[in-house]
Amino acid sequence: MHTERQGLAALLVVVAVWGTTFPAMKMLSAHLDALQIIWARFAIALVVLAPLLRGLRASERRWGLLLGLLLFLAFWLQIEGLARTSSNRNAFVTGLNVLVVPLLAMALLGRRYGWALWAACALALAGMVLMFHENEPWNLGDTLTLASTLFYAIYILVLEECARRTAHAPLRATRLAAMQAVVMCLAAGALVLARHGGAATTLQALAALHGEALSALVYLGLVASVLVVTLQAWGQQRVDAMRSAIVFGLEPVFASATAWVLIGERLGVAGLAGAALIVAALILSQWQPPRAAPAATA
Repeated sequence: MHTERQGLAALLVVVAVWGTTFPAMKMLSAHLDALQIIWARFAIALVVLAPLLRGLRASERRWGLLLGLLLFLAFWLQIEGLARTSSNRNAFVTGLNVLVVPLLAMALLGRRYGWALWAACALALAGMVLMFHENEPWNLGDTLTLASTLFYAIYILVLEECARRTAHAPLRATRLAAMQAVVMCLAAGALVLARHGGAATTLQALAALHGEALSALVYLGLVASVLVVTLQAWGQQRVDAMRSAIVFGLEPVFASATAWVLIGERLGVAGLAGAALIVAALILSQWQPPRAAPAATA
């Protein structure tokens, strides 16, 4: 139980940092496209993580490659969606992981969950419905974000499976993060070259960044990539995928608070009520029925 609580604490830090990334990416999307943002932030992350690539185990290389590919697809679709919708809406649709993860686990892995987790899932989903209160119609950005949510749900389940299959020799979270940074940087870099016909356009756009935009990029590279990817890998070795998804349901709460402070996007009464329901869902997800006392022996 103590280890699981440590994992939950790590995932809460992950979600809190995630919430701050939506306004940062929204700001950068005015200067760079999605692929350029991914390439730049993970190039910065790789500068920090590269020394950890020495001594990689074969299992860390294999799992890191798979996780990196899934993470790249999720990030790419999410940022493409963010460029076409508000940061609040992008965060709310991303938060649907709380529903997508258990549905995928049931359909693909034959998992079954107790009533407390399903009740927490329902509460979190109701909270997101309330938070998704804007009157604008569903748009392409929301659709791209929903596709991102699917890939991220798969990523969460694969991380759990990775922890299960390597329980005899747990993978090092920092090494997994380094391998994922390699994949993210290479995949985004290759597509940037293909889309822009070379590196010149991207380098010019990066050189033109200044002030808040440059600070946002450095923050995304160091804190939201190095710290977050490492902590998530470490935390999910200790917390199952369903509980992880409910914790990640707090993402729109943190995103809304950050968007309010930094770019003036505000929640109304319904949105605040939705945030309260998501917090209640997290608490309920940790409820466990008391175990029956062992029968006395004569």
